[in-house]
Amino acid sequence: MRLASKVISFLFHPMLMAIIGMYLILNIGPLSSILGADGKRLIYLIVFFSTAVLPVSLLPLFYQFGVIKSFQMESSRERVVPVMMTAFFYFLGYLLLKRLGVTGLIAGFMQATVIATIGAGLVSYYWKISMHTIGIGGLAAAIYAMSIHYSVDLSWILALIFLVAGLVGSARLYLGAHKPSQVYAGFLWGFLIVLGALI
Repeated sequence: MRLASKVISFLFHPMLMAIIGMYLILNIGPLSSILGADGKRLIYLIVFFSTAVLPVSLLPLFYQFGVIKSFQMESSRERVVPVMMTAFFYFLGYLLLKRLGVTGLIAGFMQATVIATIGAGLVSYYWKISMHTIGIGGLAAAIYAMSIHYSVDLSWILALIFLVAGLVGSARLYLGAHKPSQVYAGFLWGFLIVLGALI
């Protein structure tokens, strides 16, 4: 069970939620046919580097200089600097997309990830809110917003995401990474911020 919880936590790591969300946005609804393959690849590249590669690349440096005690960042306060730097990279990705003329749900989703991450960083100074459930909550909100914008039934995808959210939350609780309130608060924070940005 512990191994399964670790695998689930890895597969649905918060740094992967933005690229997963962007994939769904670009391949469900009108954008799937409006944007060409080259345009999608460029967006994927920007999002992946700004939300995953760049934040992860700084972790060894943070560890070396004692900013974090471990890559798991078990205490809430040691997460503040890495999370705020992650938000900075997210913001750079958002600015680059805007500079390329990207608007609508794509830009809105990136903007929401910046806001959600900054909020998580500020809260982390006092309380260890779950970054995992912030990510999956934001993903659920993006799908819900798409169903409204495009007037399409995405209930099956939404149901699947809620199932995954339950698995992720349970995994974090089983591993002792969070209290139930931190898991629930993370999901609500991610969901409400992304929904507010996209509706």
